[in-house]
Amino acid sequence: MSIADRHITSLMRQISTRNAIELVHPFAELQTFGALVYIAECYGFRYESVRLVGKQRILHVQLVRDPSPLARQRAAANSAAFPDPGPGRPVPGMYLGSLTPVPEAQPDVDLITALIRHDALGAAANRRQLQFIGWGSAVLFLLMAVLTGVYAVLLPLAVLMPAFMLGALRVNTSRRAKLAKQLTAAGCTPVRDAAGLERYVRPVPQGF
Repeated sequence: MSIADRHITSLMRQISTRNAIELVHPFAELQTFGALVYIAECYGFRYESVRLVGKQRILHVQLVRDPSPLARQRAAANSAAFPDPGPGRPVPGMYLGSLTPVPEAQPDVDLITALIRHDALGAAANRRQLQFIGWGSAVLFLLMAVLTGVYAVLLPLAVLMPAFMLGALRVNTSRRAKLAKQLTAAGCTPVRDAAGLERYVRPVPQGF
């Protein structure tokens, strides 16, 4: 069984048994997540959010079942057209045996992928946390320099750590801004989540 078949099998198992889905594939590319979300939305789910888990900051993509009439109609239509999706069998929007979108599905998958990337960057760019780590590291290296006398090594680190964290924050902000322009151009609507983080909601899919 190919990696794509494993991903699809796991997804369809969750679709058939749950109202909330969490996709966790540590080594998967974001485009793979975009394709899996597309398939899930064909069967009545919608993309909800992402979270980064653990020290390795592993991406978890969360979906929920969409109760709207349009989503239920879309799920019924795709269940009829693709009654037994899985290994060696077709799934909506993908070439057989792969998670490569067919041309008509590619724009939707790209937009979903951009949403996931934007949200993942937002989850990674916890400004207070990065500043705390940067300045906390600076203080720690200064104390170590005083206690050990190894100024030549520790003083540069005390300067570089805050600079590195602030630089990472600026790069992250720039990338999110570029994605925000792309999402706005695609008709997505900016919103604020419960934590005050800017996110985007894309137009209701029509062509499933």
